Amino acid sequence: MIGRRAGKRGFPILPTTISSQELGNVMTESERTLLRADVLRQDPRLEQAMQLLRDAVTDAQAPLNKVCRPQSGRTIEYEELLDRLAAGRGGKTYFPYLSSGLGNGPWVELDDGSVKLDFITGIGVHGMGHSNLDLVTAGVRAALQDTVMQGNLQQNPPTVHVLERLLALARQHGAPLGNCLLTTSGAMANENALKIAFYNRAPADRIIAFDNCFAGRSIAMAQLTDRPKYRTGVPTALAVDYIPPSDAENSAESIERSVAALDKQLKRHPGKYAALWMELVAGEGGYYPGSTEFFTALIERANQDDVLIIFDEVQSFGRLSRPFAMQHFQLDQYADIVTIGKISQLCATFYRETLHPKDPLLSQTFTAASSAIEACLVLLDQMEQGSMFGPEGTNMQIHHHFASGLQRLAEQYPGQISGPFGAGMMIAFTPGDGSANAASELVHRMFAAGLMGFVAGGNPARIRFLPPPTVTKLEHVDAALAILGSILAD
Repeated sequence: MIGRRAGKRGFPILPTTISSQELGNVMTESERTLLRADVLRQDPRLEQAMQLLRDAVTDAQAPLNKVCRPQSGRTIEYEELLDRLAAGRGGKTYFPYLSSGLGNGPWVELDDGSVKLDFITGIGVHGMGHSNLDLVTAGVRAALQDTVMQGNLQQNPPTVHVLERLLALARQHGAPLGNCLLTTSGAMANENALKIAFYNRAPADRIIAFDNCFAGRSIAMAQLTDRPKYRTGVPTALAVDYIPPSDAENSAESIERSVAALDKQLKRHPGKYAALWMELVAGEGGYYPGSTEFFTALIERANQDDVLIIFDEVQSFGRLSRPFAMQHFQLDQYADIVTIGKISQLCATFYRETLHPKDPLLSQTFTAASSAIEACLVLLDQMEQGSMFGPEGTNMQIHHHFASGLQRLAEQYPGQISGPFGAGMMIAFTPGDGSANAASELVHRMFAAGLMGFVAGGNPARIRFLPPPTVTKLEHVDAALAILGSILAD
């Protein structure tokens, strides 16, 4: 297994009939050219050990296929662990969540013995679910590498494979993106995007973004994020102006209103804007998708003033009808800079070759963990070999099934939930009166009942779901709807 995957990535395959003793003592002339790392990777004992590991995980995770309540004998110790965690981090976690370390697709076992249906997946990070067997293989493959992290001065061949495959995927429908920089977080990917934009449009020092946007919580990203509380006590580091996003109906009036607002800002600060920052599906803002017509109108107006276009896809990557949201909305040709993260297991900033800085702006000690790089390759395998994408792909099928079920609940329990219901594998609904209290109360009731979602947006607040795209099936969605329905009926 390790040998076969390594072979697919360009490593030579040793005959598995040679014993480990023979590997060290009796080599043919061609085998003497192998690196010692090749010898280790192709040792048949690793193949045998990996199969045993996969079998053990499969056996252990099989019963994790439904909601279970906590085990009474574990609750006291569990609460003590949560208290110790709160003391160490300076406050309680949002959910009383400590995983046991085992799951099965969207099902996860907690350390108190309960089992939850995880439809938030670390806010979209665990796109292959829990205890994915291919990720187990990837983790062992990473553990066999000489370092835990890859970085600016020291990289391994899997980094090359990730870069090439990500760039090929980004350029699949004509996006002119020639370079890709890996990093460890979505906020850092977005920081790099800003540095590239400001460098290339100096002395421009302003950004235009949508109302209610979210880009991260670093000092610069907190300035860009439209959340005043995230900037409390933080010095102003960035000048940002906001324009209205598309309305829920993507109406002609919405396009006119936003283009007029953009035009007003560009004329108010001529030559001062480096970039137009766009989430094509508002993530933290409440899961509002735009439209091709809406985005195109704004981009064409921004291009008149030579403003760069940045697509922030940290949350939307891998969740729509195509791998990139820019591809879903057919905006590839307009992409100057694109960021991804979360589901990709590492984060990245793509940009046109003409924007590559000549000065040393883009450098980091860590680019990603060895395990994250291997995990990203697994994700790319599953994206390429699976049926996630296309108008009839599983992403869209599951969305329609989920949205239809939420609509039925909204009709059955009027005033308790309502739409919109998001896009692709980004699903959301409005709880009750749309207040923050209503959203928080319901999301905690869901957790107690065995369904994990999270809050998003404001005025109104929403509850969102980010099911793992590669493993979620219709029966998982039905289980989620059943749990939510039972709560609304209570």
